[in-house]
Amino acid sequence: MKKFIPDAIYYEEKITNYELGRELLKKYGSVPKFIIDNHNNIEEMRKKNNKDFPYMKRNLIIGTRKTHKFVPNNKISDYLVPYTSSGCTAMCLYCYLVCNYNKCSYLRLFVNREEMLEKIIKTANESKSELVFEIGSNSDLILENSITDNLRWTIENFNKKSTKGYLTFPTKFDMVDDILDMPGKEKIIIRMSVNPKEIIQKIEIGTSPLENRVKAINKLVDRGYKVGILIAPVIFVDNWEMLYEELVIYLKNNLSDKVKANLFFEVIFMTYSYIHRKINEEAFPNSIDLYNKELMTGRGKGKYTYKQEIRKIGEEYIGNLLQKYFPENKIIYFS
Repeated sequence: MKKFIPDAIYYEEKITNYELGRELLKKYGSVPKFIIDNHNNIEEMRKKNNKDFPYMKRNLIIGTRKTHKFVPNNKISDYLVPYTSSGCTAMCLYCYLVCNYNKCSYLRLFVNREEMLEKIIKTANESKSELVFEIGSNSDLILENSITDNLRWTIENFNKKSTKGYLTFPTKFDMVDDILDMPGKEKIIIRMSVNPKEIIQKIEIGTSPLENRVKAINKLVDRGYKVGILIAPVIFVDNWEMLYEELVIYLKNNLSDKVKANLFFEVIFMTYSYIHRKINEEAFPNSIDLYNKELMTGRGKGKYTYKQEIRKIGEEYIGNLLQKYFPENKIIYFS
């Protein structure tokens, strides 16, 4: 992947009180910079048109995270944890962060990483049981690491200071070489998100190709990481059955035996929204229309999910594919 160089940086002045904040300002010394009061409320950005969405993604926002509430989760982790970033430089046409941030789902970095990790470590060490903390629910930490080195820092410090517990995160990127030889990898669970090649190329704009993601999985497991696969989100495009069978066969043929010995799966179906539709129509006028009124139903204000009967067909089909090609591997959940 080409290294991300922002067109401009918008930052809260207090980030200079933190080592990482100072490092980032120095790293991008020649990039235009603008001081803001709050990373959550940049008036200039809010006033942009939907068609400007791809250009807004070229900016980098740096601040401090104020919210540190752990949200209970009963899937792959015990808690969803606010961590060192939100948003992304990629432009997946379905990105759920668009529901929360609208066109302002650009990459935001939070430099107060010490207090965030300390809370995780304290909670883990004081727990009577082994807890799993999801630290990547709002961003992609492999991508972020290519900018901040935060993932290496996190793995190193969690390993030094935690007596129990695990960290987990999903990714759509392949830039894993920087973390391959980290001590403490046995405390990390990485979940690679995959989709058919055609969906990645046309819908997951700015992410790593499927081939590179699979190579990254093999590298990670070879070096001792526990890795799972997210088939996510499942999208009922034309010929979806053929595309997803091709995907599962590709995984079967290209994942190493060592990966397949301990692999687990998660399967998530796409949620879409009115906000996505408006942004995509204006910012990506030639893109695939992901809304299908025949297959979708309303879910909450302005959101769409696949109808239950359609999802049931998808769950049965994907489940049968995985049972056929990966009979020894567990599907943790469908969502």
